[in-house]
Amino acid sequence: MRTVSLPDTWVYALRLPHDPRAARVARMTVRSVLDSHGRPEILDAVELMASEMVSNAYRHTDGPASLRLTALADGRLRVGVWDSHPRVPAPFGRSPRDRVPLAPVEGEGGRGLRLVQECADNWGGWSLGDGLLDRHVGKLLWFEVGG
Repeated sequence: MRTVSLPDTWVYALRLPHDPRAARVARMTVRSVLDSHGRPEILDAVELMASEMVSNAYRHTDGPASLRLTALADGRLRVGVWDSHPRVPAPFGRSPRDRVPLAPVEGEGGRGLRLVQECADNWGGWSLGDGLLDRHVGKLLWFEVGG
C-alpha cells in the first residue's frame, strides 16, 4: 500500500482595523507565518509588499482591511489584501505584463505598488463593487511569489 502525502498548503487570514499600526501587525504576521513554514527565501520581499498594500488600504480608505496568506500546492505563495474602496489602482487593474510608469522622484507617493509590480511574480485585483446594488463592497488586490 502506498502512502499519499498531501501538498503543503495552508491559509492564514487576518482582519485588520482601520489603524495606523495595521501595517506593522501585517509585517509581524507575515514574518511569523513564513518563519514557521520554513520559507526564508521569500520572507523579506513578502513582508515588504504586504506591508505596502496594507499601508495603502489604511491611507486610502476609512474602513478595515484583511490580509490573507495562501500557500498553493505548487510552492507559490499568494498574498491578498482586501479593503473597503472599490477602485482598483494601476498596475493591479492591468495584466502583469503591462508596466506602470515610475512615480516622479520628487513625488510624495506612488512608489509602493510599483515596488509590488517589480518584486512579485504575478499580481492582480478585482473590484467587488460599491455596495449600492449588491452586498459586496471594496476590492481585493493580490500578488504571488515563489514556485
